[in-house]
Amino acid sequence: MKKPLIVLAFSGGLDTTFCVLWLKKELGADVITATVDTGGFSAEELAAIAARSKALGAVKHYALDGRAEVFSRFAVPLIQGNILRGRVYPLSVAAERVLQAELVARVAKDVKADGVCHGSTGAGNDQVRFDAVFQVLLPNVKVHAPIRDLGLSRQAETDYLAKEGVNVPAKTTAYSVNAGLWGTTVGGGATHDPWTEIPDSAFPSMSAEPPTEQTEIVVGFTKGIPTSLNGTATEGVNLVGALHALGRKYAVGRGVHMGDTILGIKGRIGFEAPAPLMLIAAHNELEKLVLTRWQSFWKNQAGEFYGQMLHEGLYFDPVMRDIEAMIKSSQETVTGEARLRLRAGRFDVTGVKSPYSMIAGAATYGETTKLWTGDEAAGFSKLHALPMTLAARARAEKVVS
Repeated sequence: MKKPLIVLAFSGGLDTTFCVLWLKKELGADVITATVDTGGFSAEELAAIAARSKALGAVKHYALDGRAEVFSRFAVPLIQGNILRGRVYPLSVAAERVLQAELVARVAKDVKADGVCHGSTGAGNDQVRFDAVFQVLLPNVKVHAPIRDLGLSRQAETDYLAKEGVNVPAKTTAYSVNAGLWGTTVGGGATHDPWTEIPDSAFPSMSAEPPTEQTEIVVGFTKGIPTSLNGTATEGVNLVGALHALGRKYAVGRGVHMGDTILGIKGRIGFEAPAPLMLIAAHNELEKLVLTRWQSFWKNQAGEFYGQMLHEGLYFDPVMRDIEAMIKSSQETVTGEARLRLRAGRFDVTGVKSPYSMIAGAATYGETTKLWTGDEAAGFSKLHALPMTLAARARAEKVVS
């Protein structure tokens, strides 16, 4: 009897390590592992993941580089849309999971796999993201999710692997850490109690003693896309990496997000994302200089919805392409530079400039203007207040009568 061939989205962590052994032992499957690097792995880590796949008995391993696509297809719309979920979190995981599932699906198509597998639990968002992409791209291929289906805890997985002679680090059991181009998130452990502070030890390392001196950087944007750092043209992936390194040096970019999960329960994660937070803040300030009030309003409304859809794994809904087109159209004049100052534990956007600046030289806010007269300003103020003046008058007359 032919063994089923299953392609597993493989990170080399606790959950996907369990999946390799379980698929082989319980389903008698041949397992192909596929690791999509969305910016979270070093060359040494990728080599170790490949070695672990081989040691676990996978019949083949794919290492796929998705970093450039994460930036161009996901990070760029998030920057241009100024999208922060809950006004704090830059959707670090959601920005990468869709692409990871998509590239795994490409492998599954190429090898004519009988099934695909992911290591998501039944309580998190990732299961929905992977399932949604696989349903769209692999409608006739069975999806396996052993962790979800068996309802296993991280400790139960650890115990299962120990019986099979496979050990995982204790920290892997306590916390789930997802690192990528667009930031790092931390789940498990103290994140489950909203009153408990997430310890520093759960996060990737930041500078324990950031520099006492401050530093300034200048990020250049072309049509809303970050394209230069300190006057030097820099490709997106490298620019993000440079800002991550600088942010960690100054201990900025760490936070906690609590909000609604796709399944409707509350969820809480820690995150460390200095580059996204700096880029979105810089871009947002530059936009204020060059967009009209209503451009900003409607673009940000659309961006909020875009972030919600991406969070929920609905990237392939056609409305997402519509919103991307609208956001892209709004960025025609978002070209210029933003200056940021970093100091220990914080950063600030201290200045922006653009050839499309809408600050008119003929008028200075709060001071003088050559664009209108005092009488014209008084007339405008009267008409501007007219609706609420009439409403107040009508209500007063109603009370009197």
